Formats: sequence, structure tokens, C-alpha cells
Amino acid sequence: MSWLTDYVRPRIPGFSAKKKEVPDDLWTSCPSCQQMIYAPLLSETHRCCPHCEHHMRMPMLERFALLFDDGQFERIDIPSVAADPLKFKDLKRYGDRLKDAQTKTGEKDSLGAAHGLMGGREVVVAIMNFAFMGGSMGMAMGETFVKAAEKAIEAKAPFIIFTASGGARMQEGILSLMQMPRTTVALQMVKEAGLPYLVVLTDPTTGGVSASFAMLGDLTLAEPGAQIGFAGKRVIKQTTGEDLPDGFQTAEFLQERGIIDVVVARKDMKDKLVQLLSLLLGDALLELPSPEEVPGERLPDVAAEEGSQDATSDDAATEAKDA
Repeated sequence: MSWLTDYVRPRIPGFSAKKKEVPDDLWTSCPSCQQMIYAPLLSETHRCCPHCEHHMRMPMLERFALLFDDGQFERIDIPSVAADPLKFKDLKRYGDRLKDAQTKTGEKDSLGAAHGLMGGREVVVAIMNFAFMGGSMGMAMGETFVKAAEKAIEAKAPFIIFTASGGARMQEGILSLMQMPRTTVALQMVKEAGLPYLVVLTDPTTGGVSASFAMLGDLTLAEPGAQIGFAGKRVIKQTTGEDLPDGFQTAEFLQERGIIDVVVARKDMKDKLVQLLSLLLGDALLELPSPEEVPGERLPDVAAEEGSQDATSDDAATEAKDA
């Protein structure tokens, strides 16, 4: 036996065992510019590409933490509904699909709601979770929306929703479509209470959601580059036989045509919402400085000048009479 077999060879497995494995989720690729992004950096930029500023889809809980003051909020419980009212089955039972989505996301359904402080003001925020069956609209989502609207009315708080959905959930059939009028009635109750309802459209917002509560806001905001529409581009092109314009169904395209009020970057979204709520609720008017506090030249006091002129005229008339 030589030193190669007695000393070196037994130690070779030890060297190879010390090799560290690289986590699979350490790097991710931007779907827009294809650049590789270090995962911790992506968390710091709120899921926005540091190279091209493409807004990726953001997990629901991360968005809640970004919006509420100090990341503090209280979740609104999702009401219980029939899990599979139609006993639907395609390649897989609908009940099994629901359980898989719940296990994957840790959520009960595609809409989560919470209340807390935003800019020091009590607000109710609902966020659609695209990771849960494509953010599809079903009975549980409708119940959560109504519960959030009722909480806003009870707390006399503005109601804000972030949409991200492929539309109605086909496994629930007509019961899914019934959530369109139900959410509309809930919004009417919010507006009758004199409370603001703001909508933030994120990528993607399509189908029955875009045909109902997503387009009923007092103000409609959107994240840059978000796809927004009813039917998909391919379906529209096949139906009309026409070439679609550049940027069709993007947030910027819709803003140019007046469907969206403003496109706001994710990092600025909270500040913009706080500003808009102040304007809608009249806080901004209360914060305006008094004329004495504004530097620069003053406009003449018309009433004072008219009074002075009247006094001068009276004096002149008196002098003429005495003469």
C-alpha cells in the first residue's frame, strides 16, 4: 500500500463533502430585461427590477407591510363559504385544487383584507392574491370584499383595493359571476356612507374583476406596465382581425385615454394614497397656510379700498356743502 491509497484517497470524500450547496432561490431573472437579480436586493426594491424598474408581482403580506404604518395591521377574517358548491371536476376535483392553493399560499382564498393606520389615518385595505388560483373571483372572495366594505363603514375609514386577477373562477360557474353585482352593492353602501373608495390596478387585472369593482373607484391608480383589460390580446386580435397598437392594455396606454387617473411607482404608492385621501377628505384644505403666512406681495384688499374711496367721497361732499 502506498501513501496515495493510505492517506490521500480516504480524504477525497471529506473534501467533496465540504462543498456548500447554492440555494435555488438565491437569484431570479427579470421577466422584462432578463437580467439576473440577487434575491435579497429584490426584497429591498419591493419586487421591482433594479435594472429596468419592471414591477414584478408582489406577495400579499409584503404589500400589506409596505402600505401600513410601521408594517402593523390587523387581518379581517374571511367568512366561511361552501368549498365546492357545484361538485366541479375537470382533470382534478375543485376541492382538491382549493386545498393545494391554500397549502401553497397559506391563505384561505384569493382576497385578503386588513385594517390599520396609513399616514396616521385608519384605512381598510383589500389585496388580491394572484398566486391563489390566478386571483380568480369566487364566493369566498366576494364575501371577503363585502366584509371589508362593512368594516370600512363601521370604522368610517376609506376603502382601498389592490386588484390582480384573471377573472371569474370557472369552477363556481354562475355563483362566481354573482359576485360582480354583490361587490357593486357593497361599494354603493361605502359611497352612501360618504367614504372614499380607491382602486390600484396591478398586473394583471382582467375578466370579471375589471368589469366590476376594479373600475368603480372614486380614483383609479395603477402600477407601471400593469396589464389591464377584459379579454386577452390574442382573443381580441382574432375576433377583430385587426393589429393592436403598441402598448395595448398597459397602464400607460389606458392613462393616456382617461381610463386610469394616474400611474404610480410602487415605492411612491403609499405616499400618493395618503395625499389623495387628504384631498378627498378635505384635510389638505385645513392645512393651507393663512394669507399672513405666505411670503411675497399681497393682493390689494378690494373691500378696504372701496371703503376708503367712499370715505373720501363723503369728505369731499361735506367740504363742498360747507363752502
